[in-house]
Amino acid sequence: MRARFQAATFRPLLALTAFLVAASCGGGGSSSSTVQIQPAPPPVQTNTNVLTYHNDIARTGQNLTETTLTHSNVNSGSFGKLFSIPVDGKVDAQPLYVSRLVMAAQNVHSVIYAATEHDSVYAIDANGSTVLWQVTLLAAGETPSDDRGCSQVIPEIGATATPVIDLNAGPHGTIYLLGMSKDNAGNYHHRLHALDLTTGQEEFAGPIEIAATYPGSGANSTDGEVAFDPKQYKSRPGLLLLNGVIYTGWGSHCDIGLYTGWLIGYDQLTLKQVSVFNFAPNGSGAALWNSGGGIAADVATSRIFVSVANGTFDTSLNAQGFPDANDFGNAFVKLNTLNRQLIPEDYWTMSNTMSESDQDLDLGSGGVMLLPDLTNAAGQTVQLGIGAGKDGEFYVFDRGNMGKFNPQNNNGVYQEIPGTPNRPIFSSPAWFNGTVYYGAVNDRIRAFSVSAAKLDTQPSSSTGTTFGYPGATPAISANGVNDAILWAVENADPAVLHAYDATNLAIELYNSDQAGSNRDSLGPGNKYITPTVADGRVIVGTTNSVAVFGLLK
Repeated sequence: MRARFQAATFRPLLALTAFLVAASCGGGGSSSSTVQIQPAPPPVQTNTNVLTYHNDIARTGQNLTETTLTHSNVNSGSFGKLFSIPVDGKVDAQPLYVSRLVMAAQNVHSVIYAATEHDSVYAIDANGSTVLWQVTLLAAGETPSDDRGCSQVIPEIGATATPVIDLNAGPHGTIYLLGMSKDNAGNYHHRLHALDLTTGQEEFAGPIEIAATYPGSGANSTDGEVAFDPKQYKSRPGLLLLNGVIYTGWGSHCDIGLYTGWLIGYDQLTLKQVSVFNFAPNGSGAALWNSGGGIAADVATSRIFVSVANGTFDTSLNAQGFPDANDFGNAFVKLNTLNRQLIPEDYWTMSNTMSESDQDLDLGSGGVMLLPDLTNAAGQTVQLGIGAGKDGEFYVFDRGNMGKFNPQNNNGVYQEIPGTPNRPIFSSPAWFNGTVYYGAVNDRIRAFSVSAAKLDTQPSSSTGTTFGYPGATPAISANGVNDAILWAVENADPAVLHAYDATNLAIELYNSDQAGSNRDSLGPGNKYITPTVADGRVIVGTTNSVAVFGLLK
């Protein structure tokens, strides 16, 4: 049995680090003296952690404690790539970050956690460019899954969904993540792993095999039970940790074969399955994939909000206005998590939902973001969410009254903005200080102001760069409301990291093509990647590495 350490000894250090700088004076060679002013002390490290996709479970993508990176120093003269760590596969999941973690040898490190499609997990020193530990998620004799005949995740499928970290689980904190694999008999597996942050060792008797059934007569059902067939699924949405449960979302390989959409929850300390919901138990399709966007939740109400892909929707409704066979294809769905059950509490879909599904114009190609409380024109507080998909329209929904289905019109949704951006969405939005940011396919990233709890129909600013497929999921760093920077990765060859003034996207502060001699090159682009920004570092996953940017010395 491996030794266990006292939990309190190994908790991350949360206190701010103080830097004391003494001023000095120098005497001149003449009768008068000259005072030499020393450089200003470095900014106090804020010890920011990024423990889940897009920084929080509302999926806003904002870090408001960034004191190091500013409008004045993010430029190619003072900012660039510090180092790059080679890894053994694509990094499709967003890298996560823990500041000032006490490792097992009592050393303090700020640690980057990166998972690869080759089923490896890396803990990387964010300051020293060394690998602290590396583990495989594969069992003996296994390989990562093949691509299952679908080009969405190639050439292999391993750890695709962004993990989630709990600093207080286990003796030293725990990272939860999923891995897909194939054994030497040709069987496919999905497993939920819980790894010690300091050692990478499995915890809580993990890993646990993903398996599920749900009552229904839909795709891949037998005798009134729909079965989860592991070879038919991949988990693309970022994991959600809510009230002690790890929620995992499941979708198909392209639209191949018999599949439905699943949301499956596991107790974070026992890894036992505690909840299962199927979004088309009596139909087909209705997957969760969201281009990697995290499963969103309202922490105050413990409600989960998802955007479901194309699939069966029952246009015949019951007395409560819900689909009469419980099939929610191509819809926003709100789920109550009371008593660790998953109960559909509300939903919305457009009037032409079946037509959109038939044309593969599904809503679930993009991620959902929950906005902070806003005040409308009547002085009332409203709680909203936003999402967009392949039809290229923004849909803003009221989390308290989503609007359900009306075959005549879309009046039930809080706000619909047709023709904006009029390009498919394969990304998630970001939020900062009353503004929503979206990066559609083959479009500029656009900023939309929110006034009186309504999204402006025209952008307040946009980037000069057009981002090709699949667009871009932006991240925001700021010191409160100051020095706000929008970060985004362009999927090109080579990929390009961009930084813009978030208050005016027409102002580009930096991009990784600006420095000569390929100093900041990222190599070939990696679709859906989301940059992570914390403690003066910008962390980007690539096709074969983890690149770390910051202020140059």
